Amino acid sequence: MMNKKERVIQQIIQSGLLPLYYHENKDVSINILRALYQSGVRVLEYTNRGKNALVNFKALKTVAEKEMPDLLLGIGTIKTAETAKEFLDLGTDFIVSPIVSPDVAKIVLEKNLAWIPGCLTPTEIHQAQTFGATLVKIFPGNLVGPSYIQSIKDIFPELLFMPTGGVEPEEQNLKAWFGAGVSAVGMGSKLLQTNLIEEGNFEALSDYITKATILIQSCKQS
Repeated sequence: MMNKKERVIQQIIQSGLLPLYYHENKDVSINILRALYQSGVRVLEYTNRGKNALVNFKALKTVAEKEMPDLLLGIGTIKTAETAKEFLDLGTDFIVSPIVSPDVAKIVLEKNLAWIPGCLTPTEIHQAQTFGATLVKIFPGNLVGPSYIQSIKDIFPELLFMPTGGVEPEEQNLKAWFGAGVSAVGMGSKLLQTNLIEEGNFEALSDYITKATILIQSCKQS
């Protein structure tokens, strides 16, 4: 039987997508969570990007435990071991960082959970691998593009790559990334349409996400 660390990585690879978001409002955060789940998403990242992140995450975990037993809910934008511990205590399933922090790596991997660090240079990627990462986030992806993945992938044959930033839910863009050899893509506002969230139209948001996930599967396999 797979442990949670393996389940998280496998689910991200299988879906080819890691959605990520933050909203100050707890109820809106919950509605986005439900829209994502309704569209078939089973792994996602809530980001630690505002003062309500801890309280909101706790509420999301409660909802997920009651309504979504197969959901893997992680926390992102974690830069310190102290912050990592706060969210580990709330039961986060995995941790994503925008940086390579050995302190964060240590505390997460000690719990045998997935740690997904953000890297840009080959040196950072090598450090991430040395500290125990098996999947790295190339961030910001729009700075380097798919050709960069093609250039570096052979240097790190054991690693999985996931660009975040610069990924669009459009066929040409997705085919370029998956064609370059990424295992998944991270998407925030490009996937979670701000206008639909502001309108409170979560049904339309769920429809949009569903179409994006179908497109991702198609581009991943082509």
